[in-house]
Amino acid sequence: MTQDQEAISQAAGIPALAVVRVSHSYGKRKALDDVSFDIESGSFSVLLGLNGAGKSTLFSLITRLYATRDGTIKIFGHDVTRESGEALRRLGVVFQARTLDPDLSVMQNLIYHAALHGIGPREAKQRAETVLAQVALADRVADKVRNLSGGQMRRVEIARALLHNPEILLLDEPTVGLDVKARADIVAHVRSLVANHGIGVLWTTHLIDEIAMTDQVMVLHKGKILANGTAADVIAGTGALDMRMAFAKLTGTELGE
Repeated sequence: MTQDQEAISQAAGIPALAVVRVSHSYGKRKALDDVSFDIESGSFSVLLGLNGAGKSTLFSLITRLYATRDGTIKIFGHDVTRESGEALRRLGVVFQARTLDPDLSVMQNLIYHAALHGIGPREAKQRAETVLAQVALADRVADKVRNLSGGQMRRVEIARALLHNPEILLLDEPTVGLDVKARADIVAHVRSLVANHGIGVLWTTHLIDEIAMTDQVMVLHKGKILANGTAADVIAGTGALDMRMAFAKLTGTELGE
């Protein structure tokens, strides 16, 4: 997203992502119950919840893997149901499950993905070099994915999600299975995208140490949003000493390490 694009969106008061009264059920089990929140351009926002809270279901609705039946979801004002093409081209996604081809090189993975967005090989190579530099992997373009570490694979997936110049990036538990240093590196890289390129980020996690006090935090528990504000405001609003205690007070459960 260019600075001019960001300024126009902000001036118009249009959220990067608007989720309005969204519900979703699997048979009789309600996975999401009247969920609403906005994500602003150039912000790092966190959807905090335990496994099974409904985070992945919400991502599936935003990305149109599931159809939205109750409520609306808009990306920069474009309804994902009625204007899916316009909405989704503004969106980059990193899912929890790994989806790279381990037998292809880093560059081959990115060029293949770019083709799915209608980007030709020459432009795809240029874009791939640019986004790999953004995630500090410019020196691994020829390496097969299977020879990368878990953290490096995640950074390739982030680079891949940036190929079509999205204005908002969704990451679903992107640090699951990584060691402490790799987790910290991924968080730092994504925060740098927000600071340096104005990309809006929705980051789902159950890990408290990935949250900064100035982040917008939505606490999702059993399909419901129980709190929505900066981490500092959520803590103050619950009378807690820290985010871990605030989560426990709101949900009656403890977050794991």
